[in-house]
Amino acid sequence: MMQETTAAADTTQAAAAQALDNPLETILNKLESWGAGFIELLPNLVVAVIIVVLFWLVARLGRKLVRRGMDRLSSYTQLNKLLSTTAYVAILAAGVFIALGVLGLDQTVAALLGGAGIIGLALAFAFQDIAGNFMSGILLSIRRPFREGDIIETNDFFGVVDEITLRSTQMRTFQGQFVIIPNSSVFQNPLKNYSRLGKRRVDLRCGVAYGDDLDKAERLAIEAIEGLEYRDTSQAVALFYEEFGGSSINFVIAFWIDFHKQPDFLKAQSDGIKRIKRAFDEGGITIPFPIRTLDFGVVGGVNLNEVLPQQMYEANGMGKGERGG
Repeated sequence: MMQETTAAADTTQAAAAQALDNPLETILNKLESWGAGFIELLPNLVVAVIIVVLFWLVARLGRKLVRRGMDRLSSYTQLNKLLSTTAYVAILAAGVFIALGVLGLDQTVAALLGGAGIIGLALAFAFQDIAGNFMSGILLSIRRPFREGDIIETNDFFGVVDEITLRSTQMRTFQGQFVIIPNSSVFQNPLKNYSRLGKRRVDLRCGVAYGDDLDKAERLAIEAIEGLEYRDTSQAVALFYEEFGGSSINFVIAFWIDFHKQPDFLKAQSDGIKRIKRAFDEGGITIPFPIRTLDFGVVGGVNLNEVLPQQMYEANGMGKGERGG
């Protein structure tokens, strides 16, 4: 046994010595071995290249078809582009994996898929907020609760939608500020869209004196609002008395207008106030001022006109003998 081991070692040493003595022959043998392997692999390589090319052509066609179909279903350009690109990448990736399988690189495919899964899981944890905004942007684009140019109120911001991206909603407030709101906040919180119906109700609150005729005040106010030329005549003007206030009987009058931009609402509100004020002045209806009662700390049984001058003199440091008159 020892003799056989020694003989094998001597043979290996002899081969190594021969390789060192003739390095050119060693290189040629290695190249010849690689060439034979390449020739043996060449048919599979050609098939793999053909598969990749075919899947690349199918991916391009699929991207065009998906984009064309999404453009018919949705007007959200960014979402349509994203879905078409996703279809392109998925088809092309499938072709690459099939080509690797043809070349006998199944273990490489498994390693790539496993690595992609681990990387995807790590990225999901690292960028979960971004992913949340991204998914919210996709859901908003599908549900379409608002569009660019709509007047909305959300997350305590009120303004015009300037741009909708997959990550955020950008809007301009009526005070001139530019606001960027994450789509997850827009999707999860209540939202008011003032432009959706194309109409808006204007509510004006006012009060009349207790001594006035309420039926007359109601008639004058309704006639004043009905005179607005841009009022929506399909909806009747409604007036309701709400409460007995401290100095007046309060009411609310409501009417509808065509609404496309914020100045439409502000103008209707302003014109309505002016018309009601003018109608009440001409009809003798009083809009009373608030009444306040002031307490000067007068004790029971003492008149205010007797206490007030004395308190004024004492506050100025004057006694009874120092008063004039």
